[in-house]
Amino acid sequence: MRKTLEFIKRNSSIILTSHEGADADGIGAEILMAHILENMGKDVRIINAEPVASRYAFMNPKEKIEVWNEAKHGDLLQKSALIIVDTSDEYHIGILKDILPKVKETLVIDHHEPSPFSSLTGYINSTASSTCEIIIDIAKKTGVALDTPCAIAAFAGISYDTGSFAYKKTSLKTFKAALVLIRAGAVPSQIYSALNENDSLGALLLQKQVLSSLKLYNLGRIAVQILKKEDLETTGGEFEEAEAFINVPLKSREVEVSILIKENRKGIIRCSLRSKGPVNVSKIAQQFGGGGHATAAGFKSSQGIDETLARVLEKIESVLDT
Repeated sequence: MRKTLEFIKRNSSIILTSHEGADADGIGAEILMAHILENMGKDVRIINAEPVASRYAFMNPKEKIEVWNEAKHGDLLQKSALIIVDTSDEYHIGILKDILPKVKETLVIDHHEPSPFSSLTGYINSTASSTCEIIIDIAKKTGVALDTPCAIAAFAGISYDTGSFAYKKTSLKTFKAALVLIRAGAVPSQIYSALNENDSLGALLLQKQVLSSLKLYNLGRIAVQILKKEDLETTGGEFEEAEAFINVPLKSREVEVSILIKENRKGIIRCSLRSKGPVNVSKIAQQFGGGGHATAAGFKSSQGIDETLARVLEKIESVLDT
């Protein structure tokens, strides 16, 4: 915490960013951190590699989150420091990786397991439920009062990353952080509805299509689902709306690991991993250049769907068989 506060103190202009395809915790962390920094008199810009997904638009009502544009943002770099939230390395922030040598200095604020391939440092607490939970500590330390918009965004981030306060990293501290946000104006029922009851009909059809691809391996201990780009076209669903599909197989008591391989409209392959057993999926994902938590991780693949599945299955089965 001390080094984080010193970083903030010595920089008057700060850029915030998060990982590609920023989720609710990444977006919530950016909005909350921007609020803190602005109230400390800092010049702040939130700049991501990709636009905010439509399902998270309610978290960004003032449209503070911008998309990187060299012509628009290039002049900011030499005078600004960079804070990366909700990812522990520089390999998942997309095109923003290119600005690292150009900014004054860089700090990471994150709750994932540290990447062994990254040289970046900062405020990393892998026991925290979410990055938003960590940043609430920063708000308390700086004495910045929270307003309702940032409370809504941060509560959504915590709720998303804890599975509505059900995942293993949910702690007493998590609930205390949530209470701070409720007192600042966050309404849990409204945020739950915005996160979980606001998808399109296309998303429902997409889930039906993806679930029909379900296959079981290793005597039912591993579940695999596949989303192909054609599925997006035929159902009208959006790629971002498929995030929660990976959790469906985990409802079965026999399934210990769930794999969801997703292909977006550009043909880019991403693999999501979830575990409720002995498999640390973060360590699996790190072998493919990704990362995450022991029970929730992922990576981007340069190979096709079949090749990606074969390789990740081999890694997971080797752990299950030990």
